Amino acid sequence: MAKNNAATKQQTVADSFKYRMTKEVFNKLALTSESLIKDSECISEQRKHLLDELCLYIKGKLDSKSEVNLVFICTHNSRRSHMAQIWAQAAAYMYDVPNIHTYSGGTRKTNFNTSAIHALKNAGFKISSAKDGKNPKYKVRFAKKPEALICFSKVYDYKKNPKENFVAVMTCSEADEACPVINGASYRTTISYDDPKKFDGKENELAAYQERSEQIGREMLYVFRNVAAMMK
Repeated sequence: MAKNNAATKQQTVADSFKYRMTKEVFNKLALTSESLIKDSECISEQRKHLLDELCLYIKGKLDSKSEVNLVFICTHNSRRSHMAQIWAQAAAYMYDVPNIHTYSGGTRKTNFNTSAIHALKNAGFKISSAKDGKNPKYKVRFAKKPEALICFSKVYDYKKNPKENFVAVMTCSEADEACPVINGASYRTTISYDDPKKFDGKENELAAYQERSEQIGREMLYVFRNVAAMMK
């Protein structure tokens, strides 16, 4: 009976995922995501352990009928934290996981890096300018129905970010060390990524940013696929 229930859950998740990917998610992003999911064996066991802990926390919050606010934090809120925010929101939508709200912030603000934007566009996200300036705002969309995410560099305690009962996901070791305490966070985890900034100005800059986007996308898809399987 347990095996039958597990098989039914997996099929339900697969059916929901297939519908959204074919009917709602932008086609190029759907193809990219399906390719990343097939490559999930690239995720190390150590990384899976960290990701599985996040899965269980999200599942627990959803079981209690709570909203899940994820704040992805790095030093400049320019590259990794934006990629994680965007991929996580998209992955939650793809797997029909409800009540997920993603945010990002830094220990200081700069701007949303253009090479990071290029990598996300290359994956299939639709990104357009919302407001020009030294720290431009961008509209980021991943499917036909959901409202666009408004992305720009900000500190993690920015006024519109949640102030309590949120998950602080530290995406870089520098921010993790600089912020021993994140006030208001109900749960904190460190899922750090190498900074593609070190490739800025080099011949392989865009390739490095694409690699980081794909790694983050692969892991966020892993998280929400597992959450969805536990929920159904």
